[in-house]
Amino acid sequence: MRSISFLIFFSIIMLIYSSANYYLYVRGLQAFSLTQSYRRWYIIIFWTIAASFIAGSFLERLASSAFSEWVYRIGSFWIAAMLYLGIAVVLIDIVRMLNYFFHFLPQFSEIMKFRLGLIVVSTVSLIVIGGHINALWINVREIPLTIQKKVTGSPEVKILMASDLHLGALIGERREKKLLDIIREQKPDLVLLCGDLVDGEIAPVLRKNLGRHIQEIKTPLGVYAILGNHEYIGGIDKTLPYLKSINIKVLIDETITLADGIQLVGRNDRSSERGALARKPLTELLSGIDQTKPVIVMNHQPFNLQEAADANVDLHLSGHTHHGQLWPINYITKAMFELSWGYLKKGNTNFYVSSGYGSWGPSVRVGNRPEVVVFKLKFEE
Repeated sequence: MRSISFLIFFSIIMLIYSSANYYLYVRGLQAFSLTQSYRRWYIIIFWTIAASFIAGSFLERLASSAFSEWVYRIGSFWIAAMLYLGIAVVLIDIVRMLNYFFHFLPQFSEIMKFRLGLIVVSTVSLIVIGGHINALWINVREIPLTIQKKVTGSPEVKILMASDLHLGALIGERREKKLLDIIREQKPDLVLLCGDLVDGEIAPVLRKNLGRHIQEIKTPLGVYAILGNHEYIGGIDKTLPYLKSINIKVLIDETITLADGIQLVGRNDRSSERGALARKPLTELLSGIDQTKPVIVMNHQPFNLQEAADANVDLHLSGHTHHGQLWPINYITKAMFELSWGYLKKGNTNFYVSSGYGSWGPSVRVGNRPEVVVFKLKFEE
């Protein structure tokens, strides 16, 4: 039954993807009046690039290599370009339709169409290049919070949170070491990794031996991680053993008490509801905890925030949304989630949803920046 559902889902995605590419392909032919020889090259180049994301995804799954990585990389950048080319072409078509009825534009010659096509392609190229540069610059955001509870250790604790590293074919050792540098600079007491450590397929992670630098993180209270949906996409039976092999302490529906009395709850991802590892209710995970001591919940996908607020959790940390990653997708994530990015307080519960450290698909961000978040917690009764 699951295989049939996946086949239907994949077929719908392929239909949408193919239709969008065909739309851009036809509009490109209309914009650039090409001779027969140039037209042949246009067809070959366009459909090779358009197919590279799907081809690269399959190659990474079947036989990860430097070649498959570059095919996937080209395809991922095409995803970003396709979005903005699509927006531009739709807007142009809307103007063309209005002009059909109201005749407010002069007759376009072939050279004018060619120039307009060049302007669109050049503008989209600049947006994608700028978005890629933006995706490489990590913002360190500091948030001071006071929690009206007492701990056994220091009354001030510094927590560094990072989510959505997406280590894999596109995000590799350089970005992993950058995170390590930030952690060493910030000197936190505790590091929390809130899901999607890997991008999905574990093969490029194994090939490039990623994750090993996370083992070098040394903090007084430790380093803890939870699972995200991408760990399940790549196959939890493959991903989880690897995370354990590099000594990452993964909390899967588990509650632990740290040395200073902070109670840390790591929730399994919602994706587990479709698998063998059934996700437990938050009330079950919180049963038996000491409500006089601080409670921090790590939950990758920020659905149903009221559940944590009703349980009087002190701090609830999530990622997953990337805040849309590419404008205007942030409007979709804002519609889907009560909190798409940033800080919110409901009752006594402090919520934070991170825009993420890495990126899915294209290493491009438009309208938001990647981040790590440093919480400066002050505990007082």
